Amino acid sequence: MLVVKLIAVFLSLGLANALPADTGRASSVTTVTIVRGHGYEIEEHVVQTSDGYILTMHRIPYSKNTGYDGPRPVVFLMHGLLCSSSDWVLAGPHSGLAYLLSEAGYDVWMGNARGNTYSKRHASKSPLLQPFWNFEWHDIGIYDLPAMMDYVLYWTNVAQLTYVGHSQGTTSFFVLNSMIPRFKSRIRSAHLLAPVAWMEHMESPLATVGGPLLGQPNAFVELFGSAEFLPNTQLMNLFGALLCSDEAISQFMCTNTLFLLGGWNSPYINETLLPDIMATTPAGCSVNQIFHYLQEYNSGYFRQFDYGKTRNKKEYSSKTPPEYDVEGIDVPTYLYYSDNDYFASLIDVDRLRYTMNPSALKSAYRMPEEKWNHIDFLWGLNIKEILYDRVINDINNA
Repeated sequence: MLVVKLIAVFLSLGLANALPADTGRASSVTTVTIVRGHGYEIEEHVVQTSDGYILTMHRIPYSKNTGYDGPRPVVFLMHGLLCSSSDWVLAGPHSGLAYLLSEAGYDVWMGNARGNTYSKRHASKSPLLQPFWNFEWHDIGIYDLPAMMDYVLYWTNVAQLTYVGHSQGTTSFFVLNSMIPRFKSRIRSAHLLAPVAWMEHMESPLATVGGPLLGQPNAFVELFGSAEFLPNTQLMNLFGALLCSDEAISQFMCTNTLFLLGGWNSPYINETLLPDIMATTPAGCSVNQIFHYLQEYNSGYFRQFDYGKTRNKKEYSSKTPPEYDVEGIDVPTYLYYSDNDYFASLIDVDRLRYTMNPSALKSAYRMPEEKWNHIDFLWGLNIKEILYDRVINDINNA
C-alpha cells in the first residue's frame, strides 16, 4: 500500500455488463461483503480495456436510507497503489467516503486497476505468466481509466462525472488528462487526496533503500519488472486476523508497518480497522508500478517509464522519456495534502501546485493536522469531520 495507462471507448461494451455481485473470492472480506454487511445495495460491473484487461468496478447506486430516488450525479473513486475499491468502504458508513457520498445524494462508482484483487483477468493472457504483468501506472491512466469512466458515463447516461483519487489514483489522473485531452469535458471536477506526481523529495525509507538500484534502467529492472507484487492471499488474511486485532499484543507491528509505508507517528491510525485492512490490502500490482515510482524519485522528473537510451529511442523517438504535460491539464482540480506524508512531500506538492494551470487549480488544502499521513486520507480517525466533509462540500460546489 504505498502510497497504484492509449483507448477505445466501447470495445468492451459487449463484455461490460452489470453482473450479480460475486463474493466467491479468496478473502471473505471483500468490497461486496463489506457494503452488503452495512445494508447498502452494491453492484459489480465488468469492462474490458482496449488492450484486453478485464476490470471490475463496484457501484453503490443509492443510499440505503432513501432507496432508489431517481438519477443521481455520478462520482468515480480511484484507489492507490496496492489497493482496491475496498479502500473506500472499509471504515464503515460513518467514515467511509463511498457511503458518505451516497448519503450526500451521489451515484458512487469505485474503480479497480488491472492486476489487483478484482481485476486479475485478461482476454488472452494468464495472470500466472509474465506477459500479463507487463504494465505500470501509465497504462492505468491511458487504458483503465478511459475504459471504466466511459462505461460509467454510458451506463448512467450522464455527460460528466466527478473524479476522486488517492495516491496512485491521482497519478493516473494526471497521466490520463495529459495524454487524452478529450476527458476534460467528461470530468466535472477532480478531488485528489495525497497527490503524487513529482516524487524527488519522497521520504519513504523504501525509496531511499531501493531508489539507487531500482529507480534506473538496468538488467534487474528489465528481468523482474513484469511480475506480480504482493497479491492478496489467505495468509495475509490470517496474519491480519491473528496479529492485528485489538486483543493482539502484536498489534503494534501492524501499526508500525503502516507508519513505515505512510508516515511516522500518526495519532490518527484506526487500530480497530487493522484486521480488515490487512485482509484486503495489499491487493496486488505489477512490480513495474513500483519501479516507475522509484524512477520518479531518482530522476526528479514526472515522466513516462525510462527503458534506457536505446529502447527509449524506439518507444519515444528520443533518448529520454517524455514528461507529462501537467500544466496543460484544464480540469477543475482540488488538492488535499499533508505534512507527514512520506510519498507526497510538501516540496513535491508545491511543485505540482506551481506547475498546474492556475485556472484549473481551484483549491490546494494543506491539512492543519501536522501528523496526518498518507494512509490517514483513507482510514484516519475522525476523517469525516477532519477531511471528508470538506471534500464533499467542494464536490457539491464545484
